[in-house]
Amino acid sequence: MSTTTLADHTAAELAAGFAAGDFDPIEVHGAVVDRMDECEPVINALCHRDDERSRAAAVASAARWREGRPLSDLDGVPVTIKENIARRGVPFPSGHAWVEVPVAEHDAPITQRLEEAGAVILGSTTMPDWGMLSSGVSSLHGVTRSPLDPALTTGGSSAGAGAAAAAGYGPIHIGSDIGGSIRLPCTWLGLAGLKPSFGRVPLDAPYLGRCAGPLARTMNDVKAAMDIISAPDERDYSRLPRFAVDDVRHHPESESGVAFDPRGLRIGLQLDAGCGVGVDGQVRAAIAEAADRYAAAGAEIVAVDPFIDDGLLRDMDLFWRVRSWADLKALPVGEQALILPYIQQWAQDGADISGVQLMNCYHSVQEIRRRTVAATADLDLVISPTAPDAAFPAEQPMPYPEVHEPMGHIGFTMPFNMSEQPAATVLAGFMADGRTIGAQISGRRFADEFVMAAGAWFEASVGLKPPERAAVN
Repeated sequence: MSTTTLADHTAAELAAGFAAGDFDPIEVHGAVVDRMDECEPVINALCHRDDERSRAAAVASAARWREGRPLSDLDGVPVTIKENIARRGVPFPSGHAWVEVPVAEHDAPITQRLEEAGAVILGSTTMPDWGMLSSGVSSLHGVTRSPLDPALTTGGSSAGAGAAAAAGYGPIHIGSDIGGSIRLPCTWLGLAGLKPSFGRVPLDAPYLGRCAGPLARTMNDVKAAMDIISAPDERDYSRLPRFAVDDVRHHPESESGVAFDPRGLRIGLQLDAGCGVGVDGQVRAAIAEAADRYAAAGAEIVAVDPFIDDGLLRDMDLFWRVRSWADLKALPVGEQALILPYIQQWAQDGADISGVQLMNCYHSVQEIRRRTVAATADLDLVISPTAPDAAFPAEQPMPYPEVHEPMGHIGFTMPFNMSEQPAATVLAGFMADGRTIGAQISGRRFADEFVMAAGAWFEASVGLKPPERAAVN
């Protein structure tokens, strides 16, 4: 079992402690470095550590707090950033082995916003090859493991971000998500996280469905990070205005600080994705119980029928395979051989796909978007499983490892990437063997604040504590 230290404080607790002079960012940095030293040999969450540079940032932050001029509420707060988010002068490998690992020549918008806020960036977190696995298996990094049970996966592709959050490497960890890569680590590690509306968090390399967002131990920490990283940046041609909203009732400024109230809301309950594998009975029960919490507080719960099918899932999967095949073929022959064999085989199925087939896949992507929006348009929120099952062995690349079959575990998460709607995950319960179960809470496009508020309300209502990390020595 773990011993609680400054490394385990929330962002708000750290800011309050800094302001009161109870402790300073240098002490917090030291506690987190000690935690990383303890856990890294086992969990392998970090691919690049910045101990010297991050300590210098902590020293500068401590001076600002002493002088009463912090840059933000995140000044001095430790954070990590997924390795595919650029940091000037830092290796930028995207999870796969290289003959010569590239180094970023610039800072991504997220990196800049965090540094401007005074956050202490500890380092870069691991991911699997190209982010196309729902695990921590990488040809470059080896295996990233769950701090809760090192025999189990972290989920992916924000594998190291999830592991760092669960291990207590500070409160906030930035990941990315194109089909579930923030939410899947959250469900399998007992964390809170948000896949924002598309364009809400600016990227310097936007791509269809791809978003970046925070993983943390509480939804309040997710919100604290979003307040900083959602600032607009002109480099993202898909960016949203800061307060783009779908419904004036969901405008963060219209709520005037009033707590989230389920009364009168229409909340969908989706227990069947309509595609992929079926939902485990224990997961189903936990999600139904989560919906009951909202119902008991005055919400109307509405059953949501499946709206995606296996044909659409297969086309989405094939679309990604073609993309990865193109990436694979663009590499020198020597580097192609370094890619994880599972990913090589997976991408191979995208070879020799005709332009007509690829266009049909693209039309399927748009159909997923249409169906998702139509199925949720008259609902304030939708509650569903994040994944149909619990965490699987750490060495396994995918939960269902048949490489030629489409991804059978993303039926609940992927549609909201394609529809550009926000979707959060919060801890909803435990399997009989102690593995964690996450509930996905999704909302209308642009209603990111509302979704986070709903997640924070659920956390407070149910009172589940994030599980403690296992002893690693």
